[in-house]
Amino acid sequence: MRYILPLKYIDTVARTGSIRKAAEQLAITSTALNRRILSMEGELGVQLFERLARGVRLSPAGELFIHHARNQIADMERLKSQIADLSGVRRGHVSIVCGQALVPYFLPELISSYRAEHPAVTFSVGICDREQAAAALANYEADIAVVFEPLINPEFTALARVQQQLQAMMSYDHPLANKKVLRWSDIVESRVAVPTRTNGVRHLLETASMRTGNDLNIVIESESFDFLRNYVLHEQCLSFQIPIGLPADSSKSDLLSIPVEQRDIPSGELCIGQLRSRNLSVASALFANDVVKLMELRYSENSEIS
Repeated sequence: MRYILPLKYIDTVARTGSIRKAAEQLAITSTALNRRILSMEGELGVQLFERLARGVRLSPAGELFIHHARNQIADMERLKSQIADLSGVRRGHVSIVCGQALVPYFLPELISSYRAEHPAVTFSVGICDREQAAAALANYEADIAVVFEPLINPEFTALARVQQQLQAMMSYDHPLANKKVLRWSDIVESRVAVPTRTNGVRHLLETASMRTGNDLNIVIESESFDFLRNYVLHEQCLSFQIPIGLPADSSKSDLLSIPVEQRDIPSGELCIGQLRSRNLSVASALFANDVVKLMELRYSENSEIS
């Protein structure tokens, strides 16, 4: 739709913070894009952007306008998806942000299954931590978020919550490999490789550490779970994951995973949610429903479906 195009121009400039970078993404000249912005500002009688030495940023009026623009863009995508559904061909785009635990197994399986039925639907998947999820939804960078131990935010509407018991990962020749369940004393007496503080898994570990007064013996810290899981193959230390981030068939894994006693570290909460004030497109809403169903099926003993 032609009236949506200027809104997309403004949105792209706001996201990149640069007219030049936005013009490159939009495949138009920066001069033409700047003219479009000046024309829009002329119609509104206010500046949408403050021009800086290096780029641009939204003015107070621009902050108000961008919320309206993103609402309009999202509503148009929802309408297009609904119209496509009337023809019996589901189309649309589903944008997801999630924690790293969802990336290796859960989402690839679910997205491929969805696209087998609806090949005209496309997806984008971004990685976020517990602090970034709500912001990604509020900025319309994502339709839905699936995150472990999300921060409380009034704009985040949880569609489902399931409990995830912390799992310790180690090599098969680790001294603790014969245990059925690990206690907190086992963990504090071991070398550990942990994610950074913005991660929900680290939050559980630090909460236990503060409660008991026992510091972790951290030898490696990384924001990459791929790095952490591979590192413990090279040194006899522990790393950690939640069940949704582990292979369904543990016999095919090169690492051993052992649950951590819940009396020592209580289970954390995995949530799928959306922006409270947003109506999702048909494609996004139905995919979110598929996520909820699979989470409920696999972790139904400790689930809360909204």
